Amino acid sequence: MATLRMIDIAVNFTDGMFKGIYNGKQCHVADIATVLNRAWSAGVDRIIVTGGSLEESKEALAIAETDGRLFCTVGVHPTRCREFEEGGDPEKHYRSLLSLAREGIQKGKVVAIGECGLDYDRLHFCPSEIQKKYFAKQFELACATKLPMFLHMRAAADDFCEIVDRNKDRFAAGVAHSFTGSAEDRDKLLSFSNIFIGVNGCSLKTSENLDVVRGIPLERMMIETDSPYCEIKSTHAGIGYVKTLWPSKKKEKYDPESTIKGRNEPCLVHQVLEVVAGCKGIDDIGQLSKTLYHNTCRVFFPQDLDTTADALLTGSLTPAE
Repeated sequence: MATLRMIDIAVNFTDGMFKGIYNGKQCHVADIATVLNRAWSAGVDRIIVTGGSLEESKEALAIAETDGRLFCTVGVHPTRCREFEEGGDPEKHYRSLLSLAREGIQKGKVVAIGECGLDYDRLHFCPSEIQKKYFAKQFELACATKLPMFLHMRAAADDFCEIVDRNKDRFAAGVAHSFTGSAEDRDKLLSFSNIFIGVNGCSLKTSENLDVVRGIPLERMMIETDSPYCEIKSTHAGIGYVKTLWPSKKKEKYDPESTIKGRNEPCLVHQVLEVVAGCKGIDDIGQLSKTLYHNTCRVFFPQDLDTTADALLTGSLTPAE
């Protein structure tokens, strides 16, 4: 099999679990470097670190600066949109985000605005009206920076798509990441020609999820882990398609040679690729990885597409007999 090249479009390296902290308790040493080595060895050659608030975006940028293969986003997650108003000056908060994004662009590290969108599953963190107001506001960031959008949609497809449609001229492309919606939600997203869909373990939990993923055209898909969350668990419908395993141990028995049970990490994006191939009946996982890699570069790393890149899409993906 050809060597796989994968880009994990969503990793929460700012999360305490990568500092060895679980529920406020230090269980092991910070181990991002170890996690990265495992990812590079697995065929991951780029990772996008997600920012979900102004402060988290600053941390994401700092992490991205530690390795040439790391990149990041700048934006405010829907559940945290109250932060625009907490200082009493939403416009000042916007300007701080814009300044950070421009700084990161100059450093060659910030590749998208986000994670932003709507999350109606967690309205206890932020009411829908505030979410909608500052989701729309972040399209101004995309317009000002000419960056793509890194999007989040949970139980909010109608309002989400209405806001995207209203702002469709303000951004060139985007990805709705960690997609867990229905076939109807999928088709609403696909109606926007410039929006891709990101899938991870949470996208592959049930047989219904797998049916939805089967209907995502390969040329509109990206893969991710959203680690340390959204791992593919033994109870998930997609687990039967997983072929590649890593040794794992409980966090209390930390071993740098093993992954940690219950903590997802970027090397496991390989498993997402395997489940996508399996549920779609694709034998040539190498060609699949090239197609998804090309999709990701089109949106986030267009400068890296060379004259042969389109040839990646000319090979046919043959369904399994």
